[in-house]
Amino acid sequence: MTPQQPLLKLIDDITGDFKNILLVWQLGAIVASIVLGWTLATMLRTRFGRNESQGNMARFGVESFGRVMGPLAIMCLLWLSRLVLRQYMPHTNLVNVAMPIFGALAAIRFTFYVLRRVFARHREISPGMISFEKLFQLLVWAAYVLYITGMWDEVFYFLDHTVLPLGKYKVSIADILQAAISVVVLLMLALWAGTALEEWLMKMQGMHTNLRVVVSRTARAVLILVAVLLSLSLVGIDLTVLSVFGGALGVGLGLGLQKIASNYVSGFVILLDRSLTIGDMITVDKYSGRVTQINTRYTVLQGLDGMESIVPNEMLVSGAVQNSSLSNSMVNISTKVSVAYETDVDMVLKLLEDAARTVPRVLQDKGPSATLIGFGVDGLDLQLSFWINDPEKGRGGVTSDVNRAIWRALKDNHVLVPFPAREMRVPGQPPEHDTQG
Repeated sequence: MTPQQPLLKLIDDITGDFKNILLVWQLGAIVASIVLGWTLATMLRTRFGRNESQGNMARFGVESFGRVMGPLAIMCLLWLSRLVLRQYMPHTNLVNVAMPIFGALAAIRFTFYVLRRVFARHREISPGMISFEKLFQLLVWAAYVLYITGMWDEVFYFLDHTVLPLGKYKVSIADILQAAISVVVLLMLALWAGTALEEWLMKMQGMHTNLRVVVSRTARAVLILVAVLLSLSLVGIDLTVLSVFGGALGVGLGLGLQKIASNYVSGFVILLDRSLTIGDMITVDKYSGRVTQINTRYTVLQGLDGMESIVPNEMLVSGAVQNSSLSNSMVNISTKVSVAYETDVDMVLKLLEDAARTVPRVLQDKGPSATLIGFGVDGLDLQLSFWINDPEKGRGGVTSDVNRAIWRALKDNHVLVPFPAREMRVPGQPPEHDTQG
């Protein structure tokens, strides 16, 4: 049978259905399946997608999977309709044409759903992903056209009997395509499962944040490893070749990948010993900020100015790190002020402490402390120390608030703040008091 004959036979059968009541029943079944399928998908998105207690990613996932449920439900309903209609009519040609259409649409949307769950976790879709989605969509519809026209068997026969020599082996194009598809599908499913597991673990409040990160990343790595091994087995590759690859990897680690391996291990050390946690305020070398991410190779610090610094994990393990949030988040801050020598020191020290207590961010249980630290050239040097428990909000703002409160207190109590004074004389000119005399 030539490739055109199945298509011509299908067209003749559908045309024949137009001449009797069979077409009406098939059209009714298709319309009813479409209405019921889209209604079920809409109910799913409405029921779960608008739950305010869910995060943005959960609602995004439900909404995306709801788009898959639409064509999938329609295809299932069409399959049931075909079973029923075959009891009363000899053939269901129109339903047979409609089923692969919604099956292809379900496959396309399910692939898009998995891709975006894995690679677009913040709802940011890259141009590369859009291009891949368009290519995949084109391939699926091309496969549908080959299937509906009866050319699928001819194309598969050609691919299966076109052999490529690979060393002493010969592999057909069909085997290569099947191997590539199995590897890609299994890896995508593994990444999808790892992403879903990570999101579920991050919502568990009873587990420490670092432990959740370790478990999620370990599970993700195990899933990827299982997917790779299973893919190699399906392809027919002997797993003993991995021993050669492992030896080459060991040589590579010993020669050029030491830093990468060190950072990778250091990342797990940081997470397991809990020396750093997401949200801590730390200072390492010349970098300071709040820990926003602890990744496999590096840790991200966000400074108070919004600038993000990428710090290798090895630096956090081998170097000294100042952590303002390790045992507690309290930080001591001090500011200096000078007053005139004629000032009552005891009264001014009390004024400074009372002024600091008026600032909301200053801790009241660990009261401010004002001290006389020296005798300056222009006046008495005083220092006011106070405590805060929210260093992630910055120190400059609270220091400014305390200084403003000090200035108001000194001004209200007529306390003089000395400032340098310089006397200038012109050479050869007598002082002003001599000329007036």
